[in-house]
Amino acid sequence: MTGATKTTFVIAIDGPAAAGKGTLSRRIADSYGFHHLDTGLTYRATAKALLDAGMPLDDEAVAEQTALDLDLAGLDRNVLSDHAIGEAASKIAVMPAVRRALVEAQRRFASKEPGTVLDGRDIGTVVCPDAAVKLYVTASPDVRARRRFDEIAARGEPADYQAVFEDVKRRDARDMGRADSPLKPAEDAHLLDTSEMSIEAAFQAARSVIDAALKSR
Repeated sequence: MTGATKTTFVIAIDGPAAAGKGTLSRRIADSYGFHHLDTGLTYRATAKALLDAGMPLDDEAVAEQTALDLDLAGLDRNVLSDHAIGEAASKIAVMPAVRRALVEAQRRFASKEPGTVLDGRDIGTVVCPDAAVKLYVTASPDVRARRRFDEIAARGEPADYQAVFEDVKRRDARDMGRADSPLKPAEDAHLLDTSEMSIEAAFQAARSVIDAALKSR
């Protein structure tokens, strides 16, 4: 099963870092009463478990077992947003065995009724290719860097815009260029460019697509 059960309505939301897909995904899930999973947190949680245990980040077998033992119910966005955890996550996310373990966990989550919203990099292409709705949320690199910079500044942390911009470009290159499950829109995904779009406008655009899919079930 690559999408979900016949009774589960799955919404797959993909896109690059800081495009707004996380905020949009949570808004959609709340609006429709669906379960939500930020799949990026599963990689971060796996990385954090390795760091906490003092385990190496370059041992694929150890990382795979850690991913297999992961409890999706215990993902804390605030804790897992730490920059060091993100850097560690990027190292294990390229490991095929880790990706396979977490993709299976994500697919199990996707089968929850009455519906689910999963956001990440490869939901519509790999995790849930049979999803009822696929959205690809993007924005220009400079807009995404500005959003990330503002988020960091709002937390009272020091930030340099140029450094954030370069980091966004590096993540794009890494996500789009990896051999296993690269970031790209699914062929049947609806594109949402939020460069000049408010979250409310993006939500309304997404809702029109979702409502049409629900009516055609």
